[in-house]
Amino acid sequence: MNKYKKITLDGIIFNNPTFMLVLGTCPTLGLISNALSALEMGLAVIVILTLSNMIISALRKLIPNEVRIPCYIVVIATLVTLIRMVLDKFLPDVYDALGGFLALIVVNCIILGRAEAFANKHTVVESAVDGIANGIGFTMALTVMGIICEFLGKGSIFGAQIMTFSIGLFSTPAGAFIVFGLSICAFTAIIDTFQRARRVKANKIARENLLDEGKNLGEVNA
Repeated sequence: MNKYKKITLDGIIFNNPTFMLVLGTCPTLGLISNALSALEMGLAVIVILTLSNMIISALRKLIPNEVRIPCYIVVIATLVTLIRMVLDKFLPDVYDALGGFLALIVVNCIILGRAEAFANKHTVVESAVDGIANGIGFTMALTVMGIICEFLGKGSIFGAQIMTFSIGLFSTPAGAFIVFGLSICAFTAIIDTFQRARRVKANKIARENLLDEGKNLGEVNA
């Protein structure tokens, strides 16, 4: 269970693909001016990332090492094509909102990166957990920044008008870039503070254990 907990926390928090690894920047900057579009892209990435991880993990012993990257791209491209067909048929508004960014999932560094770094070395179940966790981390990052950009740029959240005042800059890629940079700074600062506190706690426990062992040895010698 600890293994799956670590995979989950790494994907969502400690190795967040957007805030910590700065992957998937193209759809991030292109879609976070609208919170709903950001959420929709995140959900599409969760599905494709999870399925591609599982398929690549299941085929990892059959894929020749020399052509593994082209094979990954074929698997991902097939899944993206299927998702596009489903969205175009049943959710045309979502399909139109995501536009060309949906096709760019094929070469999204997050999906290719997880296939190369994780799926081809781990079991199907572990790869599924990794795909879901990284997808959630990506979706969380896009949605949070989408809410900020839409609120500041349009005065609304998920299309619901909250206030009449707005700053048009945040409805543009330039504003999205500013929010992206500040979000990375804030997220990494929070994680660094948390990890520092955890190290201090671990060191304190280790010192207390050493002191207890020293007392026990002294009592035995006495």
